[in-house]
Parts: sequence; C-alpha cells; structure tokens
Amino acid sequence: MTFSVHRHALALAGAVALAAALTGPVPAATAEEAGTAAAPDISVANVKQHLADLQSIATANGGNRAHGRAGYRASIDFVKAKLDAAGFTTTVQQFTYNGATGYNLVADWPGGDPNQVLMAGSHLDSVTSGPGINDNGSGSAAILETALAVSRAGYQPTKHLRFGWWGAEELGLVGSKYYVNNLPSTERAKLTGYLNFDMIGSPNPGYFVYDDDPTIEKTFKDYFAGLGIPTEIETEGDGRSDHAPFKNAGIPVGGLFTGADYTKTSAQAQKWGGTAGQAFDRCYHSSCDTTANINDTALDRNSDAIAHAIWTLSSGTTPPPGKVFENTADVSIPDNGAAVTSSVTVSGVTGNAPSNLSVGVDIVHTYRGDLVVDLVAPDGSVYNLKPYSSSDSADDVRTTYTVNASSEVANGTWRLRVQDRAAYDTGYINSFKLTFP
Repeated sequence: MTFSVHRHALALAGAVALAAALTGPVPAATAEEAGTAAAPDISVANVKQHLADLQSIATANGGNRAHGRAGYRASIDFVKAKLDAAGFTTTVQQFTYNGATGYNLVADWPGGDPNQVLMAGSHLDSVTSGPGINDNGSGSAAILETALAVSRAGYQPTKHLRFGWWGAEELGLVGSKYYVNNLPSTERAKLTGYLNFDMIGSPNPGYFVYDDDPTIEKTFKDYFAGLGIPTEIETEGDGRSDHAPFKNAGIPVGGLFTGADYTKTSAQAQKWGGTAGQAFDRCYHSSCDTTANINDTALDRNSDAIAHAIWTLSSGTTPPPGKVFENTADVSIPDNGAAVTSSVTVSGVTGNAPSNLSVGVDIVHTYRGDLVVDLVAPDGSVYNLKPYSSSDSADDVRTTYTVNASSEVANGTWRLRVQDRAAYDTGYINSFKLTFP
C-alpha cells in the first residue's frame, strides 16, 4: 500500500460450495437463483497457500516482487495460470514506468450483463525491500481465491464480474491509473462499482471499511455487524491505494483494510484485541513482511467479507444505500475556546429519525482527548458522541457513531458541535455526515 509514514493513531460454507468441492462445478444458476444465493465460505487455507506461493516466488527472485523485477512478472504468471485454468478470460496489460515494463492482469468471468460490471482489484507488486505478503499479497490472494470460488460454484450473477491485479502501485498507483486512463468513457460508464483490497491480514489488525460509496460501505459494515465485529471508517488510505483512480473517474468505490504503520489505540485494542501502542503492521514495507506477518483470523474474516460483497453487489440484491447528508466544509476549532458547529439540513425523510442513525465524523486534531463532540438534533436535543478525556493523547476523530435518534423528527437542521476544552492543540472539522437507512 502506498502510504507515507505518519503518526496518526486511529485509526457460509454454503451448499453450492460443498457441492462443488464434492462433485466439481455445479450447473450455472439462473439470475433469479443467483439473487438468493449465499456467498460460499472462502477457505483461508487456500488463501494462505496462494501467499506461500507468492513468498516462494519472492524468495526465488531476490526477495521481492517489485515493479520491473523478475518476481513481479512471475507473480503475474502465477495468478494468470490459476485464472485461465478456472475458465476466466484474462488479459495482460503492459505499461512502462521508470524505464521498466509493468503489467496489469484483468480477468473477466463469462456471463452477466456487460453493461453492468462489478470489479474487484488489488495491487500485486511489493516494495523492493521485501516479499510483500501482507502488502499486498493478502488482498491479491483473497480476490484470487474468491474468483476461483466463482468458478467452482458456476456462479452466474446478474452483473458481469471482473477482477484486476495492478502493477507499480507502490510507485504511485501507476498500474491502476494506466488501466482507468485507458478505459474508454463508454466502458467506464458500465462499471457499477470497484472494490479495493489492500492489506487485509495485518498481524495486529483493525477492521476498517472505506467511506466512499454508501451502498458498498453498507454492504461491508452489515457483514461485519452480523459477526459482531465493530468497524471503523478507513480514511488514512484515501488517495493512497488503487481505488483512487476509479473514484476520480466517478466510479463508485469501496474496500477493506486492516492497518499499516500507525499505532493501534487502547480503544481499538479493546474492540478488536491485539496490542495497543503497537503498529497494525510492524513489518510494513520491510523485509519481514513474509508469510509469518499474517493474522489468520483477519485474513479469513476479510476474505469471507469480499465474497459476501461480490455475491451481494453482483446479484441484483444490493441493499438500498440510504439517504446521505454531508457537509465537507472545514470548520476551525479554536484552542481551548468556544464550541463550533458543522450543519446539515435533512429533507425528504418521512417521520422520525431511526434508532440506528449513522453519524460520520472526520475531525483533524493534534490531541483528540481535548475534544467534546456532540450531535445536536433540530429541536436542540444533545447526543454526546465523544466526551472529554485528558488521557486520550491520539490524533484525530475519524469514526462513525450510531445514535438512537428515534424520538427526533428527521427533517431539519442537524449540527455536529465540537469544543476544545484544553490548551496547546489545534484542529478543524473536516467533514460531518448523516446516513439515514
């Protein structure tokens, strides 16, 4: 993943799959059947085998799988052979960067509406300093195994499925930019969504969901909620992984992430386990990013979440995105001063607000413990989201709160109120968002 070093602290084995395992590919499902089919359980053992194969490729080629190196081309050949054998139509796209030839691999599953394309992708390259097994063998292996599960199930969804493995991401999203820039506008318009998976097996993991397209975001959050796993919104990766070129072209995007080089907070360790005060991935961009640098539980959960999203979003059973009201204007927060607000005006919503009102908060601040954050309803009722805490020394407040606002009329002006109650640190409200399901 192309992150700069920074100090932010954030933050069903189904019947179809069983039949395929016992008897080979089952007959293709109709669109109606696909609409009710559950995603198969993705075998974490299979995903880990792909990672072991990528590790072997790196070991045999100077210890890495970087752009312009033999290990990257061998990685492309490895993934392509698996997909060709499974019945995908594969295309290798070449580009040149820094005087070296780079490669993207695109795989299309036959069938589905060609005018509605759901795509999932991951970067396949590593940095030169290591084999890149979490970053980003993890995402690449998970979508490879999901693609193979599509084949084993003989899955025929409503939408057309496409998978991509990108080159030279570590040098600035080069491969994915090349793909999007060379995709004719008529083809871009057919993409109903792009799902990105970059680092999904971090050894000290968090569970982060991209905060971009509301439908895709809800699909992932609902899946993890069903497992009883809380999630946080991923903001650190914005613009730093391969979803960015798609988003910039107006294509709906989303994805998952388990954390890179910044530090897991005590609150996050309480939610997710692991070690507070330690990086999500201590081997980020290092030689120790090997098969030993993977949390099997996180890899398993995220691989299953990928399959769930692909089955759900491709089958015509996409959950409604809800109504989103957002204010992205920056509001400065005075140091140890008066409260400030960011407002959104809700309209067109019938009746009262829900019992699970989603409140998206993005505050940039150098010491978030100084802050008191409230949601103020149109009638003046106050819902505290974050209390003052002198011991919370981390930066920023970037999360989504759930508020029982069922006693409030939905329509009207809602305010995010923020007050800094101690000296020396500064910041601003970056954005405030309400999502009504």
